Amino acid sequence: MSNVKKTRKGVVVRLEAEEAVLVRALMEQLVSLLGDAPGEEGELASMGIAENAVKPDDPVLARLFPDAYRDDGEAAGEFRRYTEMGLRDGKREAAQAVLDELKDPGADIVLDKEHAQMWLRALNDVRLALGTRLDISEEWYEEAEQLDPRDPRAPMFAAYDWLTMLQEGLVRALW
Repeated sequence: MSNVKKTRKGVVVRLEAEEAVLVRALMEQLVSLLGDAPGEEGELASMGIAENAVKPDDPVLARLFPDAYRDDGEAAGEFRRYTEMGLRDGKREAAQAVLDELKDPGADIVLDKEHAQMWLRALNDVRLALGTRLDISEEWYEEAEQLDPRDPRAPMFAAYDWLTMLQEGLVRALW
C-alpha cells in the first residue's frame, strides 16, 4: 500500500510496484488524451494563442478545460484562445514530471515542494478524467460499494478511490 510522508529531504512517496505501474499507465493515457489543442498551429501559436480554440466535444477534455464564462459563449471562446495552450502545456508538464519520477517502480520517490505540487495537479487531472468517464457523483462511494465485482467499472472505481487517498496523502504531507 502506498505511503506518503514528509521528511527533511522532501515529500517521500512510496508506491508498490503495481501501484507505480497503474500511475504510469494513467499518466500516459492523460498525456495522450491531452494531445495538441485545436488551433496550436498558425501565426499566433508561437505566442501561446490558439486561433481556432473551441470547447472540446470529449466530456473529459471539456471537464479538464471548462468554459470560463458559462453564460457568454463569445467571452468563453476568447478566454479559451488565450489560455488553453498554456493550460494544456502545464497539464502535460505535470503528467510528464510524474512519469519521469516513476522510472524505478518500487523505489522511494523524493519530491521537493514544486514536484509535489506537480504530482497533485497531475493526480487531480487523472481523477477528473476518471470521474467524468465513470460519471462520479456525490453518491459515488455508495454506488461503488453496491457494484458487482465483475462489473467492468469496478477496477476504475477502485483506482479512483486509491488515487483520492494518494492525493490526500500528498496534501497532508505538504500542509
